[in-house]
Amino acid sequence: MLTIISCNNKANSEAFINMASGKYLFNSDEIVEVYFNESILYLKWRGASTIEPLKINDSTFFVKEMNEKIRFITDHYNDKNYLIFVPKEEKDTIAFKFRKLDLYEKIPSEYIESNQFDKALEAYLNIQKNDSLDSAINENNFNKLGYKELGDKNYDKALLVFKLNVKLHPNSANVYDSYADALKQSGDTLQAIEFYKKSLNIDSGNQRAKKFIEKYEKK
Repeated sequence: MLTIISCNNKANSEAFINMASGKYLFNSDEIVEVYFNESILYLKWRGASTIEPLKINDSTFFVKEMNEKIRFITDHYNDKNYLIFVPKEEKDTIAFKFRKLDLYEKIPSEYIESNQFDKALEAYLNIQKNDSLDSAINENNFNKLGYKELGDKNYDKALLVFKLNVKLHPNSANVYDSYADALKQSGDTLQAIEFYKKSLNIDSGNQRAKKFIEKYEKK
């Protein structure tokens, strides 16, 4: 049973604000952002921008959206700051420890947002090298993002997203098919044919690719 005793003073000290403010690496491509408004702590996380945790003491808070008590600590071995989930039992060790990012450090998806695709690819390849099953590199997620940009007629960005997916998943027929589709919609028929052929080399049953290639190679 979790017992919460809140602190009457919700305001935080200037020293704590300076220490805790910032972005914390929640997983390989997701952050929790900690900020303060009139000395009161708030979180931005998973689309919510004004999460107000319940203050328990000067460094510990309860976040109902996470169903977790969080605490801010400094690791004096490396002089890094962390947000941790407080263990449920006193005998338990810390299982989740989220590092505060350096000031200009970005997660891979932030590189995509700022159109820094070379850095995004490098970051995602590092994730893939460490864990090929990490959800951050799931090809379907990039496909959805690419088609969203395509639907918004952001052709250049859509093409870069699909190209990134090709680099990460070179053995997938679907990533070549999607890239070819984006090339077709952006008006680059010749390259579209090239990538439809790459998709066909992996999946000979791709009827859309066959029809497109036949249509334009007859001309």
